[in-house]
Amino acid sequence: MMILLLKLFLTFFKIGMFSFGGGYGILSVMQGEIVTSNAWLSMAEFTDIVAISQMTPGPISINMATYVGYSIMNHTTGSQLIAIIGSLITSLALMLPSLILMTIISRYLLKYSKGAMVNAIFSVLRPTVVGLIASAALLLMTSENYGTPGGTPLRFWMSVLITIAAFVAVRRKVSPILILVISGLFTGVLYSIVE
Repeated sequence: MMILLLKLFLTFFKIGMFSFGGGYGILSVMQGEIVTSNAWLSMAEFTDIVAISQMTPGPISINMATYVGYSIMNHTTGSQLIAIIGSLITSLALMLPSLILMTIISRYLLKYSKGAMVNAIFSVLRPTVVGLIASAALLLMTSENYGTPGGTPLRFWMSVLITIAAFVAVRRKVSPILILVISGLFTGVLYSIVE
């Protein structure tokens, strides 16, 4: 149990240390560690956690870390107390690198914010963050989430349509909460009619 808690801490500390771009930028790194490298969760479970983490208050990455820590320790030990400890450890491990780095960097960033070196660093980080966010979106476009044109054509095409509509709505600055509510209602009504 202690070895698993230590592994969770080190894994989430690494995720926190080497992830840039906020919650959505961190998704691809988190998926690689949680689903691919350690096989703690399946891709379907990971996708469910992403959806739940988006709808709950707080940063998506912290919500995901909390849920993953709880889920893994609960499945492993069956103890809710240890599961809560697991969720606290993963959340702390994810936040700790940012806290340390921002404490160090903020001291110098304010002093040198107009410098050429700082501007050069940010000019490289901006496209990197966009790439990480795009990668997170592509990672979630799986057959578990979308279905397939041959196997579940209605589910597949409705998922594609909802994705395109949500993209257009975001570009037109529609509230993300409104997009979630409308998408959920539309999908619920559609599936209740079809099934």
